[in-house]
Amino acid sequence: MNNSSGYRTAVFLSLAALGVSAAVAQTPGPANPLPNMQEIAKALGVSCEYCHTAQRGSGQVEPKKDIARAMMAMTRDLNARIPAATGKPATEAAAVQCITCHRGVAIPRQLSDILMQTIKDKGAPAAAAQYRELRTQYYGRQAYDFAEDTLVAIAQQIVAGKPDDAIALLQLNLEFNPRSARSYAAIGYAYTRKYDDASAIANLEKALEIEPENGVIQGQLEQLKSYRRRK
Repeated sequence: MNNSSGYRTAVFLSLAALGVSAAVAQTPGPANPLPNMQEIAKALGVSCEYCHTAQRGSGQVEPKKDIARAMMAMTRDLNARIPAATGKPATEAAAVQCITCHRGVAIPRQLSDILMQTIKDKGAPAAAAQYRELRTQYYGRQAYDFAEDTLVAIAQQIVAGKPDDAIALLQLNLEFNPRSARSYAAIGYAYTRKYDDASAIANLEKALEIEPENGVIQGQLEQLKSYRRRK
C-alpha cells in the first residue's frame, strides 16, 4: 500500500468511527479532512474522543467504532433505496446523513422517551434535573422538543399512579412556560387524584385566567365545583 492509499484508508476509517454517512465516506476527502470531521462531530454533538477512546496503536476495544460502522451500513442501504422509493434519480433524491437523525445529539431519541426512561430508572427528581441539563445544553439547536407539550404529555402518562411526580414536572414546565394553561389544567387534574379538590380548583381557575374562552377547562371547573357542592 503506497502513502496515498494509506492516507485515504486512514481518513475513511476515521470518518467511519464518527458515523459519517456513506455518501460522504465514499467521496475522496480533501487534502485537509478536518472541516469534514468537524461537521461530522457537530452532527452527533461529540468530539473525536467519543469514538476514539483508546490510545492509537494500543489495540484496545472501542465499541462505538463498531456501532458507527453498522450505522454507516444502514445509511448506505437507506440511500440506495431512496431513489426507488421516491421515483427520483440519485442526483435529485434526498440523502440520509448523520445529522438527519442525530440533529446534534449522540443518541437520537425523543426527549419524552429519554425522560420517561429516567423516571422509571431513577425517579422524577432525576428526570427534572436531566431536563434542565439537556435544555441548557441543547435548547435552540433543533435537537429535542422543549415545547410545553413534552412535559405535559409525560405528566399525563404518570399522573394516575404518581400524581406528585406529575405535579413536580408540570411545575417545572411552568418555570419555562409560565402561561401554559394546559400545565395548570393538568396540575388541577393531578390534585383530583390526591383528593385535594381545593388545589385542583385553584389551578383550573389559573388556567382560565390565561385562556378564559377555553370551554374544556370551563367544563372541568364547573364539574368539579358541582361535585364538591353535592358532597
